[in-house]
Formats: sequence, C-alpha cells, structure tokens
Amino acid sequence: MNLLFDIGNTHTHLGLANARRVLRHADVPTAAWQSSAGANTLARFAGRHRLTGAALCSVVPQVTPLVCAAVQRRWGLPVLELNHASIAGLGINYPHPETIGPDRLANAAAARHFFGAPAIVIDFGTAVTFDIVDARGDYVGGIITPGLSAMTDYLHEKTALLPRIRIRDTRAVIGRNTEQAMLIGAVHGYRGLIRELLGELRRALARPRLPVIATGGYAKLIAARLPDITAVRPLLTLEGLRLFWQARGPAAPATTV
Repeated sequence: MNLLFDIGNTHTHLGLANARRVLRHADVPTAAWQSSAGANTLARFAGRHRLTGAALCSVVPQVTPLVCAAVQRRWGLPVLELNHASIAGLGINYPHPETIGPDRLANAAAARHFFGAPAIVIDFGTAVTFDIVDARGDYVGGIITPGLSAMTDYLHEKTALLPRIRIRDTRAVIGRNTEQAMLIGAVHGYRGLIRELLGELRRALARPRLPVIATGGYAKLIAARLPDITAVRPLLTLEGLRLFWQARGPAAPATTV
C-alpha cells in the first residue's frame, strides 16, 4: 500500500492505494502541516496498513518538506515527488516545463492513461484549470480561470450588499432575489464559459470529439448539465500519483524528496 499526497493551497488530498486503484481518500487542511495536527490526521488515515512508499505533488513548496518529514518520522519511507523532471507516462512539449503545476501534470498523465490522447482535463479547484494532452500524448499547455468560489467570494468581499453564498445548482435563469441571481451567474455562467473554451480547444486540436475529463470540487455540479464533459473523475490527481509511483517506485533516488 502506498500513501499519496496532493498538496493544494487550501487542502491536502490524501490517498491510500494499491497497484490497481485508490482505495481510500480524505482531506486535511494544508495549514495543519504547520503543527502536529497534520501528522496526527495522517496517522489515523493510514491506520495499521502496511505501507511500502509514498508519492506527492505540491503547489505549496514550503509545505512539501513538512509532509515528507511526517512520513519519514513515522514510517521511514521514501517519498517520491512528481514534477516536470520526474513525471512518467507523459511527454511535455512546453516552453518552461518547470512552471507547470505538478497537480496538472498528474491529471494529464492519468487522463492519457485512462482515456488516451488527445484529451482535455478540467480541474475545478481554487482556480479552474484546463490541461491539454495532444494526439502525440504530450502535455502542451492549458487555460487558467478563477474558480467558482473565488468569483463569488470576491463579489461578497468587494461589494457592500452582495452576500457570501453556498454554490449549488439552480434551474432559474432570471434571478428573483440576490442569492439566486448570483447562483445563476456562477453556475450557468461557468457552464457557458467552459462550453465556449472547449469549442475553441476542439478547433485548435482539429478534433470535434475528444475525451473531456472533469475533476475537483465542483466537477460533478458543473458536469451535471454540460454534455461537453464526457467523464467525471474526482480522484484523477490521486490516480495520477498512483501511476507515478507504479512507474518510478523506490528504486528512483533522483525523484526522492
């Protein structure tokens, strides 16, 4: 069994996987690694499972060594870091590959493995990111837009009368109160944004049909009424980390943190 860590700005997504799939997953606030709370949550999550190693991807560099130290203190395990130099199962055709978020590479590698190439991944996180794998199986770039929560929170913080809202679906297209009007703008508006961007990407790739895989917190909500999205995979990043461990394993010291 292997431990997996997708270290994000708000949460760290934990995974426990065997050679075939991710068996368990949970979230811990990324800030918790600054104290013993993160390590304690990790110990409870792993339980009594016999562990052979760990893999991580991180967009918070200052937290990466804290996670590695927690794993090494408790289990003495090697921790492999997925990045542009260590990624397996994915080519990279990008001017400055060191600037690509490692979670985006994990998503792209998993999409290529499970759905083939070309493919598009949309990750609904703090930001909404599009990542493109071309017909050769190479990561070639993407698109970044503000996330749904970032947009609605910004409206609340920068205006005197707009409330903070809980994002959920709505059938209405004309808002009959402030909250409903904001939900229409967020949910229907984001579906429109995604539909338009996917149309442009299909034209750029000369592929009218190709797999579009959604992951992240709002993936299921947005995909529910957007047939352009062909699959929802909440654990796509963790699956990318699992595949990375399977390809690299503990015999690759160059990738060990």
